[in-house]
Amino acid sequence: MTAKQDFVAQRERMVVEQIEGRGVKDTAVLQAMRSVPRELFVPEAYKQHAYDDSPLPIPAQQTISQPYVVALMISALKLKPKARVLEIGTGSGYAAALLSRIVEEVHTVERIPELVDYARHRLQLLNYTNVTVHLADGTRGLPQYAPYDGIVVAAGGPQVPTALQAQLRVGGRLVIPVGEIERRQQLVCVMRLTEKDYERRELGAVAFVPLIGDEGW
Repeated sequence: MTAKQDFVAQRERMVVEQIEGRGVKDTAVLQAMRSVPRELFVPEAYKQHAYDDSPLPIPAQQTISQPYVVALMISALKLKPKARVLEIGTGSGYAAALLSRIVEEVHTVERIPELVDYARHRLQLLNYTNVTVHLADGTRGLPQYAPYDGIVVAAGGPQVPTALQAQLRVGGRLVIPVGEIERRQQLVCVMRLTEKDYERRELGAVAFVPLIGDEGW
């Protein structure tokens, strides 16, 4: 078996055991996770661990999230193919790559220039042309492209940023880790019901790097 074939087999096992096996049934999410090569988004030293059931280090002292948590967050958005999605915290670019296989338009925001370059390079290698990586304060969102059908935040904040809620389309969903202690959060899904009303539910305990910015830490 070649190295490429081995990664394909590991990817399939990851989906079956870590994702489907834990209850994620969204067929678009499962298909995306079968198609996106996670090994391209981790540093060379960690390639052999690309499909482990855990987060992994990436440059700038950040991490690529556990595959199950990424799948859970994306599936909670309940996305349609024509959707426009905003991701806060590009990191490696892996989640943005997954989103690009599910929806028509993805905007992803990263505050660390090194990771902007890291993610852009990998997305370009894969020719995922419906993703735009922006260098900015993610807690402010990107109002120039709003409204969004889904917003996903890959860092934990002390509260749900009001700027992000305001950029949701009515009927859209925002998924974000929230907690008053850094790296100990509840994963929260906020749905915009009307121009003024939102519904909030908790999806479980998680541990993310801190959300840095005007409406973060």
